[in-house]
Amino acid sequence: MSPSGPGRRLRRFELALAALLLAVLALDFAFPLPQPAAESPTLTVLAADGTPLRSWASEDGAQRQPTTPEAVSPRYLEALLHYEDRWFRWHPGVNPVALARAAWQWARHGRIVSGGSTLTMQVARLVDEKAAGRSIPAKLRQIARALQLELHCSKREILTLYLNLAPMGGPLEGVETASRAYLGKGAAELSPAEAALLVALPQSPTRLRPDRAVQAAQAARDKVLTRMQTLGVWPAAVVADARLERVFAPPLRARWLAPLAAERLRQQARREGRAEAVIQTTLDAGLQARLEQLLTDRLNSLPDAVSLAALVVDNRTLEVRGYVGSADFTDPRRGAHVDMVRAQRSPGSTLKPFLYGMALDEGLIHSESLLIDAPQNFGGYAPGNFQADFSGPVSVAEALQRSLNVPAVDLLDRLGPERFAGRLRHAGLRLRMPANAAPNLSLILGGGSTSLEELVGAYTALARGGLAGRPRLTPNAPDVPARETRLMSEGAAFIVREILENGGRPGSPFRKTSQRVAWKTGTSFGFRDAWALGVTDRYSFGVWVGRPDGTPNPGHFGANTSAPLLRDIAAALGPGEARQQLAPRRQPDSVSATAICWPLGLAEAGTPPAHCLQRRTAWTLDGAVPPTLPDRLQPGGLVEAAWTHGQQRVRPDCAPDATRVEAVRWPTLLGPFLDASRLDPVERLPWAPGCAPRTATAQALRIVGLEPGTVLRPAPGLRDVTLRLQAIGAQQGLNWLLDGQLVGSSDKGGALQVLTLQQPGAHALTAMDGRGRWARVGFELQAGTAARASKTATPAPMTGLSPAALR
Repeated sequence: MSPSGPGRRLRRFELALAALLLAVLALDFAFPLPQPAAESPTLTVLAADGTPLRSWASEDGAQRQPTTPEAVSPRYLEALLHYEDRWFRWHPGVNPVALARAAWQWARHGRIVSGGSTLTMQVARLVDEKAAGRSIPAKLRQIARALQLELHCSKREILTLYLNLAPMGGPLEGVETASRAYLGKGAAELSPAEAALLVALPQSPTRLRPDRAVQAAQAARDKVLTRMQTLGVWPAAVVADARLERVFAPPLRARWLAPLAAERLRQQARREGRAEAVIQTTLDAGLQARLEQLLTDRLNSLPDAVSLAALVVDNRTLEVRGYVGSADFTDPRRGAHVDMVRAQRSPGSTLKPFLYGMALDEGLIHSESLLIDAPQNFGGYAPGNFQADFSGPVSVAEALQRSLNVPAVDLLDRLGPERFAGRLRHAGLRLRMPANAAPNLSLILGGGSTSLEELVGAYTALARGGLAGRPRLTPNAPDVPARETRLMSEGAAFIVREILENGGRPGSPFRKTSQRVAWKTGTSFGFRDAWALGVTDRYSFGVWVGRPDGTPNPGHFGANTSAPLLRDIAAALGPGEARQQLAPRRQPDSVSATAICWPLGLAEAGTPPAHCLQRRTAWTLDGAVPPTLPDRLQPGGLVEAAWTHGQQRVRPDCAPDATRVEAVRWPTLLGPFLDASRLDPVERLPWAPGCAPRTATAQALRIVGLEPGTVLRPAPGLRDVTLRLQAIGAQQGLNWLLDGQLVGSSDKGGALQVLTLQQPGAHALTAMDGRGRWARVGFELQAGTAARASKTATPAPMTGLSPAALR
């Protein structure tokens, strides 16, 4: 029995529908959707808040920054869907009613009066170049591609494609890219007026560019605003306020932040084989902009070839918050593309805080240990201070705060340069030495090389209980515990930071003020590198100034060039960071304030009152109060036996009835710097005639050419007084000091010294040999009619003068 008529028709309909479906599937397989250009986006490096720092064009030359509907302002999505395609959520890719209306108008008027394209059809036009255009074949292809998109993608995916591919003028594609380029903000922050502008822009991206055609762009924007009011989506008051906003956009250009940090991450991604569209960083966009402006402003006071670098690290997370690798990325004269955050340079004196911290942990010193700032020779290495003068007795705190060189070299010699370099390397600060060179005493004055990044990472230890960290530039880097290493104990870090903040003496009046920045400067040999490092509770930060090619930059050093910039950076960190009222910092249990005595360096409680020549209060660690370091020139302790007879000193062999007493002495090298009032009362007693030591220290050396109490005057018509001096009896070299300042040095003890004196007033000239023996002559220079004032005596050229004497 044959099927009835209705049954046959249903069967035929089903077959036709199946055939149509098979045809659609075959066509879909034969003509797959082109890969959207959004799959090849711009490589964009972002700040922590999503602000683009730098981007590189995609393979087709477009600038795209991927986004999603959730990351875009709801105002923009409202305007887009109501202005372009109100039925987007419901139609299958095409709107038959709109298409019919557009076809009728075209047939009636012979031209296009209104478009019938849906948002899906616009996306189809963007992903398939052959579907672009207004011809009938192009429209049919566009419709087919729209249906195909709806078949393969969700509504959210189609909307996302539009948000990322919509043409926005020039090389810009996508709403996020346009919002950043034209408006300087993310698409999530768009106002109604700005949202309307970016909705209108893709209609004619060349004609409506807000950086070129302000009036046309504003008219198109107002048309969108009118539609939103007419449809009742936005209230009239909102639209009225939006119309008042003036359309303005600066010319499109590369507005980069942290370009060298971004390039660093791009190269790293390439090396690791990562093809990423977006690289997230830890940088603070606002702070980064302030840093770059600070460094740019400072360029006006620097020579043309000089560059600057700065780095700011959050102590809590080790995240890099500010990164400036060069002063001006557009100026090739300043080595614009050389990243000086990572460059290896001599650190000058910036390593001294770590040396003192390690010495504290080793029990060699406390904060007020007596150190010697006097000319010394360490196996042929004779360091001098930056200002070429010497202070004699100084404490650890004074030596570190004033960055004195000789005490630091002395301490490194006792700790061991190899050990020092190894501890730093373990903590992430690797000192690179010249080829085939081993760590030596010059390390503490910049004899190796390291980077600003490693230095700042090490300085975080002062705010992190002694744990140094490796700064991280991306949030997906290993967590803090994996990036930190013990550099010094918590107590040592506390003491060193106290010294760098306010001198390090317990009870200092500055500890309770708002100034809470621990800082240190450094200058490498030949003025090649000027450094300044700072630490607050939250941040560690550093500055480098110099020429990337390593050429000397005379007259620019850490204190006068980098330190002022460091101060400005501290202020730029925001209110409450560099200058804030803080509760007193918690003092570790291992640290205590202890009264100590000089010259022995021991606790006052265990020192006989007669031996406590000078009382000080020191920070001590773990209850240890180490004594003054051993005297290099005179073996034995600083307490010696002495014999007195009445009010005179005698030798025991010539005065059998003499009284034996114990006298405390200062280290031998400090003799020229001490007046009688600072000596032990026994040391101040005169020697009995005929019973004096056979080799008195002060008599073993004699200055020839100037008698004590001499009054000098310049000859008429001359400005200066020139002296020709000689020291008799010197051994192992000779140093000449005028009022504590080194003015001459010779490897030969009796070499002639020529001094030109300029400063009127009372002076003291000291000759000191390598065995610590010295002679001193006091004299006066009276001003003549042509004499001029100067604080120093200038050594004239002479045979045998050590270069170290002139540094």
